[in-house]
Amino acid sequence: MNILIVAAHPDDEVLGCGGTIARLSQEGHNVFVAILGEGVTSRFAKRDLADPKLIQALQDCSRKTGKILGVKDFVFHELPDNQFDTVPLLDIIKMVEKLLADLQPQVVYTHHAGDLNIDHAIVYRAVLTATRPVAVARIKTLYTFEIASSSEWAFQSFNPVFRPNTFVDISKTLETKIEAMKIYESETRSFPHPRSSKALISNAQRWGSVAGIEAAEPFELIREVR
Repeated sequence: MNILIVAAHPDDEVLGCGGTIARLSQEGHNVFVAILGEGVTSRFAKRDLADPKLIQALQDCSRKTGKILGVKDFVFHELPDNQFDTVPLLDIIKMVEKLLADLQPQVVYTHHAGDLNIDHAIVYRAVLTATRPVAVARIKTLYTFEIASSSEWAFQSFNPVFRPNTFVDISKTLETKIEAMKIYESETRSFPHPRSSKALISNAQRWGSVAGIEAAEPFELIREVR
C-alpha cells in the first residue's frame, strides 16, 4: 500500500508520526513524505537574509531520518517558512493534487487544522481540499496528527480542537522515532521543551496509557472509505 505524509516543515514528519512511519515501513508499505515548506527563513529579519545552505541542510537531515524510518522517497517544496498564508491556497492545493496523482496513495497523514502554527493549518486545508471525494481521488483514509510545541500550545483556543480517535502502537518503534528526531539538531530542544527526547517519550507513553498500550501516536480520523 502507498502511504503519503504531507508535512509543512522538516521534522514535522518525525514529530507527527515518526513511530508510525517506522512501523508501516517495517510492515512492507511504501511510505512517501512530502515537505512543503523550507522550514528555516522565518528565523531571520528578512527571508532573503537566510543562507540557502540552511535549507539544503534541513533537507539533508530529512533524507537521513528517512533512512532511519524506512521512508521510500521524499518530495521537497520550498514554501516560505511561517508564511504559507502569503501563498494562494489554490497553488498549495495544486501542489498536493500533483503529489496524489504522482504517488497514488491510499492513505494520507497530515497536520491538524487547529494547530498554533499557521503553516500547519493551511496544509490541512489544502490536503482536505485535494483529497475531496471526487471520481479521480482514490484516497481511502485521511488522518491528522499532532505536532509537539504547536498542537498543544494552541491551548484549545482554535477550532477544531485535536480529538484523537485512532492510536498506533509504537512501543517497538519509539526508540527509532527518537533516533530520527536527533538528526534534526537545529530543531530539537532540552527538556522541558515538548520537542526534547524526554518529552516526546513521555507524550508517547501518555497516549499509550490512553489506549492501553506502552506507547502510541495519536491521530484523528477525518474520513475513511471501506
